[in-house]
Amino acid sequence: MPSRRLLVMAAGTGACNNLVRSLRAGAAGVYIVGCNDDRFTLKQSSADSLYLTPPVTAAEFESALLRLLDQEKVDLVIPSGDGDVLALSTLRDKLGSRCFLPDARVIDLCQDKLDLTRFLAARGVPVPATYAVAHLDKVGAIFKQLGRPRPLWCRVRAGSRSLGAAPVNTVRQARAWIRYWEEMRGIPADRFTLSEYLPGRDFMCMSLWRDGQLVLVTTFEKLSYFGGESHPSGTSSLSSLAKTIRDDRLVDISNQAILAISPKASGAFSVDLKENAEGVPCITEINAGRFFIGMTAFDQVSKHNISTTYVRLALQESLDLEDVYVTVPDHYIVRDLDTLPGVFSAEALFAGVNPALAPGRS
Repeated sequence: MPSRRLLVMAAGTGACNNLVRSLRAGAAGVYIVGCNDDRFTLKQSSADSLYLTPPVTAAEFESALLRLLDQEKVDLVIPSGDGDVLALSTLRDKLGSRCFLPDARVIDLCQDKLDLTRFLAARGVPVPATYAVAHLDKVGAIFKQLGRPRPLWCRVRAGSRSLGAAPVNTVRQARAWIRYWEEMRGIPADRFTLSEYLPGRDFMCMSLWRDGQLVLVTTFEKLSYFGGESHPSGTSSLSSLAKTIRDDRLVDISNQAILAISPKASGAFSVDLKENAEGVPCITEINAGRFFIGMTAFDQVSKHNISTTYVRLALQESLDLEDVYVTVPDHYIVRDLDTLPGVFSAEALFAGVNPALAPGRS
């Protein structure tokens, strides 16, 4: 790949530093600019140059971003979170080829989990049965509609990192949980949903597309979670331990969903899936326009560098991938605060780790 100048948003986070390492490993001579509205996090970035920018929701963001792109002669902007994607989507006419995103209507649909779930359900894609909480007085009726078994899953219909998510066993619990978020965080009841609880394995499917054609796909399973023990659910959206797996079901269901929402899909799509009681993977969320950036650490063991492939797709460079399903199975990522993520094969995971000595031995 020729030398390129890239802008990485939300620079300095651990996940974005993973992305920077992957981009450098995949392309010699790449120059990376980092921006963030948090000067302290930005200082942690390993990008070549750093810029403090206004928040993406601020009126000043547009002019600041456009000046930065011109000054640094940036070829491509890479978003980090859904807020970045939405901000870039509204500026796509001014950014031109410097952003690589799905259609605006696709992004809007995916950023409302309830609308997305209803859309996919109507087209036969496996999703959890889900109802909107129009008012706290309606919670009891939703419990009757969903029936048994319990718990049910309560969450906010927009946002990231499992915002407002918790399992609830009773109408009283659900009302109390939603009321707490109303009173303490200002999130009204009608922003919540109640849905079927999915008890099975927890998966991620990350793919790249061009004009409705799947270019590259990789799949993972979450095994443990950051702060899970502190959450009512015992889980979170951030995995502390995950592994690569090959499971055609995940690819088939994710592809079905992506093509349903965008028959001419282009860009990155990251799909969360969880198995229901019958073991069927159901889609719980689609992040349109971005990676699971924390998972780009797996680029070092993938058949193809996903981050670099994204850049090449965005810049209309030719690609010749023999196998689009690039996952090399049975590799684990171990993540913790204040450490680089470790990526290990199953064989290497326990190498050099000795059992504790039995009593009386030395």
